[in-house]
Amino acid sequence: QVQLVESGGGLVQAGGSLRLSCAASGRTLSNYAMGWFRQAPGKEREFVAAVSVSGSSTYYADSVKGRFTISRDNAKNTVYLQMNSLKPEDTAVYYCAGRNTGNTGVYYSEHAYNTWGQGTQVTISS
Repeated sequence: QVQLVESGGGLVQAGGSLRLSCAASGRTLSNYAMGWFRQAPGKEREFVAAVSVSGSSTYYADSVKGRFTISRDNAKNTVYLQMNSLKPEDTAVYYCAGRNTGNTGVYYSEHAYNTWGQGTQVTISS
């Protein structure tokens, strides 16, 4: 089973940028569809972005479309979330998730994923 570790979170001002990384160990990510989710205090976890096994397909929540970019480097066993034009409402714990799959789909439901990282805190000040 692959283990996922997120990094790159922190405190930034509104309008700023952050890049989150999700590094895998234990197994290669090359057969995993990947996603990013977030959970704000007092709210349910929500989908942010997803990328297919090859990286050729991506999907975004409407709330982040045009501001966030998900990408992956299978050679480095790492998935990224570039976050620009950050807003206070982006404040949350961000989780990466993986689904071992042989197809080319992207998945926006958290129930589709069977491997999760521990999360990294992102705080946006106004």
